[in-house]
Amino acid sequence: MRTLTSRTPRKRWLMRLLAVCVPLSALLPCGALAQADGAYPITLVVHGGAGTILRENMTPELEAAYRAELAEALRVGYAVLNEGGRSLDAVEATLRVLEDSPLFNAGRGAVFTNDGIVELDASIMDGATHNAGAVAGVRHVRHPITLARRVMEASPHVMLVGDGAEVFAREQGMEMVPNTYFHTERRRQQLEAAQQAGSATGALHAPAVPAGDAMEPVHKFGTVGAVALDRQGNLAAGTSTGGMTNKRWGRVGDSPIIGAGTYADNATCAVSATGHGEYFIRGVVAHDIAALMAYGGRSLQEAADHVILEKLGAAGGTGGVIALDREGHVAMPFNTPGMYRGVVDASGTVRVYIYRDE
Repeated sequence: MRTLTSRTPRKRWLMRLLAVCVPLSALLPCGALAQADGAYPITLVVHGGAGTILRENMTPELEAAYRAELAEALRVGYAVLNEGGRSLDAVEATLRVLEDSPLFNAGRGAVFTNDGIVELDASIMDGATHNAGAVAGVRHVRHPITLARRVMEASPHVMLVGDGAEVFAREQGMEMVPNTYFHTERRRQQLEAAQQAGSATGALHAPAVPAGDAMEPVHKFGTVGAVALDRQGNLAAGTSTGGMTNKRWGRVGDSPIIGAGTYADNATCAVSATGHGEYFIRGVVAHDIAALMAYGGRSLQEAADHVILEKLGAAGGTGGVIALDREGHVAMPFNTPGMYRGVVDASGTVRVYIYRDE
């Protein structure tokens, strides 16, 4: 029988061998090494929609308002990350700001359905666990992104829709509001214009209009989204939208569809999309970007550019994505004239962009 002292030199030799042959990161829990030496640069990226956004069609006041709202959302999310908060917390906090803004097609200020009401969709995903939550067609939940997170964390399901989602929301103590809370005169005018355009062309049913702004000089997809990287190296993504102006039959786009409009995986990237949802669903766009990184060895920028600038366009789709990897690399490709977007890096520097040449 060996004594403890006779075993000690062998144990020391084994540890020395492991130190040489095995990277320390392989012996530590995910993120432990980076947390110790500060390797993960906290980063937050946000979008507020993509489309025909041109300087000549934007008043100085409206442009300033968009930039201010995006910057405020970034500051709120950055404060969460800077205090050591989780990427999920940062994504949720950021999108709650944008859901409360009448400028974007999410929450208050969302577009109208054909029936003159607002129906909201949202999703969120944790890159560390691959857990996800989503809701679609909700009408009375003030913050759909928070409800999506509750679905992820407090239910055995990934997606809840319509009345059932709202029953769950009430059981969870969510803030409920009348549907009129989401209504704005600007969106009502867009609905009327879309329906009149359908009547003028003799269409049996006026078409649904992506983004809700086709009748305005500023044509955009107003969905909002965020992706974040926290100090522990965990990624998260979330997306929230009101869908299409004049949508019918309970139409749901890509925003609440995991893998289409939202995806997060620590091994690759976090993605949130904005655009013509049907094309993003068909192309499984968010997951496709991650798959090109995982299986094709593409960088984040290469993968995002290929999917948005080549595959999506070739299929006839328009829009863009924001994407982020664990090294803090950011990609924001879009195939439209503009996309409301912004990023805050580890230093706390906030940068907001609208036009293609920025």
